[in-house]
Amino acid sequence: MLLITAVKDPVEANLDRIQVIKGWLNADGFPEERIYDVAWSDGRELGEDGTLPAVGNTVDLATATYTNTIGAAQLAAAWTDQEFDPRQRAFYYVRVLQIPTPRHTLLDALALGIDPAATGQPATLQERAYTSPVWYSP
Repeated sequence: MLLITAVKDPVEANLDRIQVIKGWLNADGFPEERIYDVAWSDGRELGEDGTLPAVGNTVDLATATYTNTIGAAQLAAAWTDQEFDPRQRAFYYVRVLQIPTPRHTLLDALALGIDPAATGQPATLQERAYTSPVWYSP
């Protein structure tokens, strides 16, 4: 079981979700990876296919600003790998995503007075933080 908690930086964007990433070698010796959404903000629910709807986006593309009216200041979870095999080596790490914020290309486009779409890059991004891995060996 992993006990996970994440708290946002006081001057940065709120948190969107916590994910656990699991990696292992399959029976043929090839690497596999699976991402589990384990905690999220704003009362969203996992879909029948196991996917989580997007948190939303408060970025104002005209001013490259955002508001913390979505997301959460803190998220926590107790997570157990339901597919855990004590005979199989695996690694786990945690990833925390913020709500969308302005990407540097949006800031640059506005400073240069050009259309943000002309950069060919997304106008927003979701910053991420990662933990060190937890390794399991039988």
